[in-house]
Amino acid sequence: MEKGKIKIDDKRYPKRLANTKEAPEALYYKGDWGQKIFDKCLAVVGSRRMTEYGRKICTKLVSEVAARGITIVSGFMYGIDATAHRAAVSVGGKTIAVMPCGIEKIHPGYQDDLYKKILKKGGLILSEMPGKKGPAKWTYPKRNRIVAGLSQATLVVQAAENSGSLITANFTKDFKRKLFAVPGPLTSKVSIGTANLIKDGADIVTCSGGIIKFFMPKQEDIDFSETSGEQMERYENLSKKERQVIENLRTESLGVDDIARRLDLPANKAGTILSQMQLKGIIEKSGNKYYVSDF
Repeated sequence: MEKGKIKIDDKRYPKRLANTKEAPEALYYKGDWGQKIFDKCLAVVGSRRMTEYGRKICTKLVSEVAARGITIVSGFMYGIDATAHRAAVSVGGKTIAVMPCGIEKIHPGYQDDLYKKILKKGGLILSEMPGKKGPAKWTYPKRNRIVAGLSQATLVVQAAENSGSLITANFTKDFKRKLFAVPGPLTSKVSIGTANLIKDGADIVTCSGGIIKFFMPKQEDIDFSETSGEQMERYENLSKKERQVIENLRTESLGVDDIARRLDLPANKAGTILSQMQLKGIIEKSGNKYYVSDF
């Protein structure tokens, strides 16, 4: 592992970032700097207050994309950022963490394990600030321009109406790069921002195939299906009510009372159905809410 400083006039400076307006005069880095890590880059951003749906769909999409050799770029914050980094390293993929602080400062501090994993797996810690310089309110949007600038495309998983993730999305538009967005339930505050992006022209993402095809247009072996044959087989023997539960949980995590109301069932009956589905491994529970286990 190495660390150092790359100036904008250095031939090793990422060309995609150098061609954007207000590109940093220098980048400080820690990790394995190599041109290959910058060849195919997808920025992944989203809410710090992600839902269980957001965590599951981000993990699924990013792990499948990173497994194809596409570098995942994000901002290291808790929520979608950290989930994206973890998903990438979990499949042996490369990821770049662009920090809102100096490269030697781990922020947030409790993610020191993630910081170390990124470096151990051949990724990069990157910043336009040196050493242990701390973050400030203005450093986050400056960090976002680097995240977008390094990447051919940006994927927004979840974003509230005024989310900081939309700053990255706007930089992506300014740089004339590809913008992807994951749809979500309109009843969720963290879906409003992504819904607006889709309305304004962002490509809607329902599986990883479209993203992979963008980076690798000549590949013919990409599975664009959202549900595998094995998953379909698991669903074939479900009752009508169990299928209705899945249809509702596909869009958002719900509690027993929510399910009971939507299926017009007594709460105890709904609870029994949910418990049986948990035993079958079709759904899982986090806190007081249920979600489909195979997103």
